[in-house]
Amino acid sequence: MPFVALEFDTDDADLWSDALIEAGALAVDASDPRAGTPDETPLFGEPGLPSVAPWGESRLTALFADDAAADAGLGEAAQALGRDAPACRRRRVEDQDWVRATQTQFGPIAIGERLVIVPSWCEAPRGATAITLDPGLAFGTGSHPTTRLCLEWLQERLPPGASVLDYGCGSGVLGIAAMKLGAGEVVGTDVDPQAIRASADNARANAVAARFVLPDRLDARAFDVVVANILANPLILLAPALAARVRPAGRIALCGILDAQAPDVVAAYAAWFTLRAWRDLEGWVLLEGERAR
Repeated sequence: MPFVALEFDTDDADLWSDALIEAGALAVDASDPRAGTPDETPLFGEPGLPSVAPWGESRLTALFADDAAADAGLGEAAQALGRDAPACRRRRVEDQDWVRATQTQFGPIAIGERLVIVPSWCEAPRGATAITLDPGLAFGTGSHPTTRLCLEWLQERLPPGASVLDYGCGSGVLGIAAMKLGAGEVVGTDVDPQAIRASADNARANAVAARFVLPDRLDARAFDVVVANILANPLILLAPALAARVRPAGRIALCGILDAQAPDVVAAYAAWFTLRAWRDLEGWVLLEGERAR
């Protein structure tokens, strides 16, 4: 049986979204009414950069079980807000296998010459170094430019048998890749317990012995290689701590840095490294360096 979607534009998206959910909407989506046009406004930002203003007007789409539920829900939401019910566009949404529909949006992602990120419902290309990884709540599936840069760097720069620290491990993809590319030991850490669980689960799914712990469980030791794919401001604040994790003549790779932020990150690490831009992609840059002996 098809669902019913009501769509309207509003400058009070949060209020209407909450009211519609309370009134029985199965889901509510907010989008940019100008999406796909030159006036589309992306919503993203980072601490320390000018904030991006939210859309002045949002397009809300509320999903209901049927017409009766849609009419009742819209009326109840409007009454709760003390407003007139908005004029809505109405359309049918056919029921389907939503899990399968979602899976079709994700396929293998080739990274460089050797690696490929493969969802568990796909078959890995023959001859590739495959990492099985499903999209989830933890950051890092290989699709974001910063993750791609780190994976490419590991393919080209990782010394055989090296010990590796993945700082801000997210999904664990960098640590798993390092093990599959010949690292001798991998430890990953993240402040988010959910990321630690996701990373450990992904390591088991890939049959690698990478270890993932919260920062307070991280041993006080240095590594041959430290990779940190987070954001520029945290990287700057963490400079002394991350530098201490790199052995003399060891290597560091820092990502999550916009091109304009690179000079500040380079300056923050100048006491220990002469950082240089290794590669950039879609406005992001990866910085690399070797620790002075």
